[in-house]
Amino acid sequence: MMDINEIRQYLPHRYPFLLVDRVSELDMDAKRIRAYKNVSINEPFFEGHFPRHPIMPGVLIIEAMAQAAGILGFRMMETKPDDGTLYVFVGSDKLRFRQPVVPGDQLVLEASFLSAKRGIWKFECRASVDGKTACAAEIICAEQKI
Repeated sequence: MMDINEIRQYLPHRYPFLLVDRVSELDMDAKRIRAYKNVSINEPFFEGHFPRHPIMPGVLIIEAMAQAAGILGFRMMETKPDDGTLYVFVGSDKLRFRQPVVPGDQLVLEASFLSAKRGIWKFECRASVDGKTACAAEIICAEQKI
């Protein structure tokens, strides 16, 4: 398990773009991670998306899945951003939204390693609320030296 202090060592993101609150499982043998984001009405994006019927923007759900996948990638490579490496979100395949994410939800983020070739990493990802899929996709990240 990783708390927010350890997560901040593996992700360069900070408020309001750090979208992983806690890692609840990290299985390095199976190359998979399970984390979550507590969705609060205090999130700045709810002010404009949509004020009377607040829904978490889909692009931020995708970003949250990519951040969970990034933590997994960093742990697999045994490196951190401070070591001069970033994992940059570069695309997705098989992207589907199934249900909205609203204030009060706990968004569970799961990512499993699929492949890595020439610095391009692919992860199978799922975001769910109460066991129901909100979004699923294959997330593609590029390893970048900084």
